[in-house]
Amino acid sequence: MPRPYKKYNITMKKIISLFFITTILLSSCSAETITTPTAENAETQSAEKTSTPESGSISTNQLEVNEEALNGLQINVWTPWHEVEQSLFEALVKQFNNENQWGIVVNVQSQVNFSNLYETTTASLPTDQRPDLVIALPEHAHEWFDNGVAIDLNDYVNDATYGLDTEDFYDVFLNQDISGDARVGMPAQRTAQFLLWNETWADELGFDSAPTSIDDFEEQSCEAHDSKLKDEFAENDSFGGWLVNTESMTAYSWMLAFGGGALEENNYRFMKPENIDTFKFLRELSEKNCAWQSASDPILSFANREALFITTSMEEFTSVARVFASVGSRDVWKVLPFPNDDEGVMAVYGSSYVILKSNDDSQIATWLFIKWLLDNEQDKRFVETTHLFPLRSSTLDLLSDYERTHPQWKQAVDLIPQGALQPQLASWRTIKIMLGDGFAHMYRVNVPSGQVAAILAQMENTAKELSE
Repeated sequence: MPRPYKKYNITMKKIISLFFITTILLSSCSAETITTPTAENAETQSAEKTSTPESGSISTNQLEVNEEALNGLQINVWTPWHEVEQSLFEALVKQFNNENQWGIVVNVQSQVNFSNLYETTTASLPTDQRPDLVIALPEHAHEWFDNGVAIDLNDYVNDATYGLDTEDFYDVFLNQDISGDARVGMPAQRTAQFLLWNETWADELGFDSAPTSIDDFEEQSCEAHDSKLKDEFAENDSFGGWLVNTESMTAYSWMLAFGGGALEENNYRFMKPENIDTFKFLRELSEKNCAWQSASDPILSFANREALFITTSMEEFTSVARVFASVGSRDVWKVLPFPNDDEGVMAVYGSSYVILKSNDDSQIATWLFIKWLLDNEQDKRFVETTHLFPLRSSTLDLLSDYERTHPQWKQAVDLIPQGALQPQLASWRTIKIMLGDGFAHMYRVNVPSGQVAAILAQMENTAKELSE
């Protein structure tokens, strides 16, 4: 799967300037202290938390499906996938074309990745060559809806005959595609970043349970590092603890774990006490050598007990299992949310089905294809191929064999209630790139823990410019 959290290959003057950040940091070093805001109570942000489940009630309205008009009608679908996922989707398209009762014909074209998909789709919007269905990121859907070219799916979802039972879908997956009262998409795939923890090694270090608090995480990380100082191998003295991951979703998940995030009253706000605490904690972890960087293969380092914790997404779980087997490790590893002194938290992300405006018949045909794709059988096939979350809770009934052979996947699924949303804003497309760049830069130049506020201040200023 082309990972939604990977940086786009775009050039943008307003994206955070690393040289400018360095200048800020150098000027900060000349001062004795950095002034930070006083602590204040942060309001709960509906765009960053799992919002209230939308109503599962079915409307009495009914779509006017003209079966004669649908027979032979062709709809065009653009995807961000290639290789395994694209092959699966093309097989599903072939099945739908052969079996659907209306005679709808689906044509599919891969745009290779999310970046190219967004650029190509946006360029097609003023033309008659735009696709009917795009499998895009929610932030893309929000932008296209704001610009009046993506449709509100509420009437389709809630239709008495052709709608869906939204109560069967996980709320955190559904609600990412909400814009005000409108539904700008339906989930196509959902994943998250997780902490992986070596339970066997932790037990040998004296810990009988996974960390559930920030303090627990630090204690186990530092003990893992200390164990490397006690053996006879000097070359591993910098190892142990958490292997730093600087993806934007990792930074965002840690911010959520500390009670922070990217928004305040639907505006970007990075310079708040919780975010400062987040970045300060993570930099202090490195300063204590309880976190380290620069592993050539993080999964191999995890399997070789060079890191007690690593950060990965769901699609990498099968690779982790293969690497453990290849090095002959019998250690047990588990999937954890980011600790927050409660049940933990994780940021959920992924792609969505987005219908672009055309005409009533084409839009209905496109919806009928989406509805078929979201059926349990197709949901099951996506899980077995991509190893991501099932979109519907009832799909789990079809995945009992898969659960038995993929225990870490089941652990991740059990954590869905701890899932949190990304900002439901079109501007998140660029803001998350800036967040990842700033977070990575903080490690590249080894920003002192006492000066992380400078990074967050620049993030906030840049976010305001990008979202104007």
